[in-house]
Amino acid sequence: MILEIENLDLFYGDAQALDGVSLTVPEDSIVAVVGSNGAGKSSLIRTIAGIEKPAGGRIAYRGRDIAGMASHRVCNLGIGQVAEGRQVFAGLTVEENLVVGGYLPRGRKNKAANVERVFEMFPRLRERRHQAAGTLSGGEQQMLAIGRCLMGNPEMIMFDEPSLGLSPALVHDVFETVRKLNAEGMPIILVEQNVAVSLKMADYAYVLENGRIVLEGKGEDLLHDDGVRQAYLGL
Repeated sequence: MILEIENLDLFYGDAQALDGVSLTVPEDSIVAVVGSNGAGKSSLIRTIAGIEKPAGGRIAYRGRDIAGMASHRVCNLGIGQVAEGRQVFAGLTVEENLVVGGYLPRGRKNKAANVERVFEMFPRLRERRHQAAGTLSGGEQQMLAIGRCLMGNPEMIMFDEPSLGLSPALVHDVFETVRKLNAEGMPIILVEQNVAVSLKMADYAYVLENGRIVLEGKGEDLLHDDGVRQAYLGL
């Protein structure tokens, strides 16, 4: 396992956002975390990333407990994050955004090669390399957010709502990128509002409700679970 989480608790003041969450991410797998708005999905991602400090529990990355570790140290261990809302640096150019992503110590050595890798993956970013990121379309900004993450040479990537606000055609492109990265051996945690697509893609999935894991199983199995279909697919 590349990541193991045991009994993770998180509070915002008196409100409990995560309650005894446990999950695992095997090497080379896509693990989906699905649930309604406010279920705790983004809180889970932020806690793994070191943005939030848990009240209890264990987060083991390659056997090392990283719970409560500073976010820059978590990133430099190899955990990449593509945050909800893309969060590009609007006033910087596309290329400058990528360079910023390569400032992590683990990414500095291969910065030039990584920029070229991103441009090969997303030709539109090459065409717009000198354009301000804030003037890009939503889909292009999502490409840039993924590219910036790749600049840090991650060993695992967490995607938080990558299709949010995108057109159906661009949603397809984003999911194809996730599939391609996984096919190259990248373990993925996928938090996504599109439950049907998430479960089809996922090797394994967890359903989060009110901060608790209430169901887990193979993605295809959950896709055909009556409770999941009624709650999240409207079937």
